[in-house]
Amino acid sequence: MRPLSTSPQGDLPERARPHWLWYAPRVSIALFVVAFLGLLWVKHRQEAEEARDALIRDILWVEQSIRFSLDREVEQLQALDRGLGGRALDQAALDLLVSHLLPSTPGLTQVVVLDEQGRVVAGAPQSVEVGRPWVFEGAERDARETAYRLALGTGKAAWGPPFDAGDLHRFEVYVPRSRGGVRAGAVVGVHAIDGILAGLVPWWLAEKHRVTVRDASGAIVAAKSNVEAGGPEERTHQVPLEPPGQGLVLHLASYPTETQVLPSLITAALVGLAGAMLWNLWALRRHIQRRLATEQALRAEHGFRKAMEDSLHTGMRAVDLTGRVVYVNPAFCRMVGYQAGELIGEGGATRPYWPPEEQARIVEALEAARAGGASPTGIELRLMRRDGERFDALLYEAPLIDADGRQTGWMGSVLDITERKQARERTRQQEEKLAATARLITMGEMASALAHELNQPLAAIAGYTAGSLNLLRAGGPASAGVEEALRKTAQQAQRAGQIIRRVHEFVRQREPTRTAVRINSTVEEALGFAEAEARTRQVRIAVRLADDDPVLQADPVLLQQVLLNLLRNGMDAMAATPPAERRLEVTVARAEASVTVVVADRGCGLTPQVRDQMFQPFFTTKAGGMGMGLHICRSIMETHGGRVWAEANPAGGAVVAFSLPVEPA
Repeated sequence: MRPLSTSPQGDLPERARPHWLWYAPRVSIALFVVAFLGLLWVKHRQEAEEARDALIRDILWVEQSIRFSLDREVEQLQALDRGLGGRALDQAALDLLVSHLLPSTPGLTQVVVLDEQGRVVAGAPQSVEVGRPWVFEGAERDARETAYRLALGTGKAAWGPPFDAGDLHRFEVYVPRSRGGVRAGAVVGVHAIDGILAGLVPWWLAEKHRVTVRDASGAIVAAKSNVEAGGPEERTHQVPLEPPGQGLVLHLASYPTETQVLPSLITAALVGLAGAMLWNLWALRRHIQRRLATEQALRAEHGFRKAMEDSLHTGMRAVDLTGRVVYVNPAFCRMVGYQAGELIGEGGATRPYWPPEEQARIVEALEAARAGGASPTGIELRLMRRDGERFDALLYEAPLIDADGRQTGWMGSVLDITERKQARERTRQQEEKLAATARLITMGEMASALAHELNQPLAAIAGYTAGSLNLLRAGGPASAGVEEALRKTAQQAQRAGQIIRRVHEFVRQREPTRTAVRINSTVEEALGFAEAEARTRQVRIAVRLADDDPVLQADPVLLQQVLLNLLRNGMDAMAATPPAERRLEVTVARAEASVTVVVADRGCGLTPQVRDQMFQPFFTTKAGGMGMGLHICRSIMETHGGRVWAEANPAGGAVVAFSLPVEPA
C-alpha cells in the first residue's frame, strides 16, 4: 500500500505554461501541411516540365530523323539519276537500282522518271504507263506542277503537296535531271507518309506517344502509336515537317498511361498518411487537453481537500492491514506532538502516543472496534502527548477502501475531548450543588411540616417521661409501669432520631453513590417526607407499590429528591382543588427491563406549551419559583440512564412519571 501524502511535498505544483507552447503544435502542423502540399506541387510541376522536355526532345528527334532520311533520299535519287547516266533508260536497270534503294529509304514507295515535259519515261518498282503526263493530272495537280517547275527552274529538289492516293496519303519529291547542262526532266520519289512514320518512329517512342502528321487544316494524314487513345491528351507538341513542308506538321501527344498509376497510388498513400498523422495529432491534442483538464480538476480538488484537511481540528490517521501507519493529518500531529514523518511507517503492537498503562486497554478497544463490536458513538481512550501529558480522546474507526473496493486498512478520526469531559464534569458538579441546594430549599419549605412531624415523638417522650416521674413519686410497686413508659420513650426518641437522620441524609451534600436500591422502599421513604405536608394541605396520597419490588442501581437520596419534587408539584397543582378531591396517586410498576413510577394529581392540568417546556431550566408556572426543580429531575434521571415525562391525566390533572432500568434478577 502506497503511503498517503501528508505534507506539502505531496502537493501538485502549478506550472506556468507560456501561451506560445499551445500554439506551436498548431503552427507546426500548418507549416507541415503547407510544406507537404508545396512539395507535391513542386514535384508535380517538375515531372510535368520533365515530361514536356522529353516530349519536345522526342518530337525534335523524330523530325530530325525524317529530315535526314528525306535529305538522304534526295541524294540517293540524284545518285540513281547519275547511275542511269547517259545510257538509254531501260526498265530493268531502273528496277535494279530502285530495288536497292527502297529498303534503305523508309516511306519511299515508288520512283518515277519524267522527261522535261513531265511525261513518264519509266517507273519502279511497278511499271507505269510510259508517256503519261504525271504531274498534270490527279489530286493536287496545280501544286504538284508548281513544285515540278520549281525543281526544273532551280535545279534543286522540290517537294510536292500531300495528297490522298485513295488508301494512303502521299507526297512526292522532284529531283531535276540534267543532260549536258540541259534540263532533261526529273526523278520523282513517291512517299507514303504512314510508311515514313512506320520506318522512322521507333517502338519505344510509340510506346510513350502518339505520333501523327497533320496537314494545314489539322487533319491527320498519318499516325503511329502503341498507346491506346482514350480520354484527354495529357500534353502535346508539334513542329513543322520540313521537308516536305506544304503545311505538314509533326504532332506528338502523350496520354495518361498505366505506368502513372503507381506514383498516383504512392502520392495518395502519402496524402493519406499525412491525413492520418494530422488526425493522430488532433486526437493526441484532444487527449492532452482532456488530461490537462483532468489534472486541473484534480489539482483544484486536491487544493480543496488540502485546505479542508488543514482546517480540521479532528485528527485523522490511517493504518494498513498490518497495522503500519500510512497517513496522519496535521491536526493529529498537533494533537500528539509528533511530526508526520515520525509517525508514518510506525508499526508493531504499540504507538508512541499510547500511555504505557493504557496500552492493553487500547489494543483491546481497537480490536473490538475493527471486529464490529465497538459502540457507534466512538471509543473513549486516554492518549499521551509527546511531553507525557495525558489527554482524553474519542476514536471512530472505519474500514479504508481503495478504488477497487478492497479494504486496505483502517481510517480513524480522533477527537480531543479533554475539555469536553472537564466541562461535563464541571456541569455535573454544578448540577449536584444545584440538587443539594434544591434539597435544602425543599427541606426549608417543609420545615414546618417536619417540625410537626418531630413534635409528635418529642411530645410523646415528654408525656412518657412525666408519667414515669409520677409513678416513681407515688412509690409502691410501679416498676412495671415505669419500665413500659421508658420503653415507649425510647421508641419515640428512636423515631425522632430517624426523622432527623433522614433529613440529615437528605440535605447532606455528597458525591452521588449508586447502590442496589429497592424501589418500593425508596418510594416509602419519600412518602414519609411528604406525609406531614400532605396532611397540612389536606391531600390524600394513595400508593400502589410493585409486587416484586425491583432492584435498581441508583442513588436513593437522588431518587427520593425526584419523587419528593413530583409529590410537592402535585400538591401545588391541587391548591385550587376542593379538599375532598385532593388526591395523589403514586404507582410503581415494572415493565420488562425497567420500572416506572407515576405520580398523578387532580390539579389544574397541563397545556401543551407547558408540557413541552416544563423540563427546561428556569421555566416555571409558580409565583416566585426558580424553574430548576423539574430540570434537576430530568438530569438525575438521565444520569441514571432513565427518562422523565409528563402528560395529561384522563381523570383530570396531570401525570408526571419516570422510568429507570432494572437490575437483572
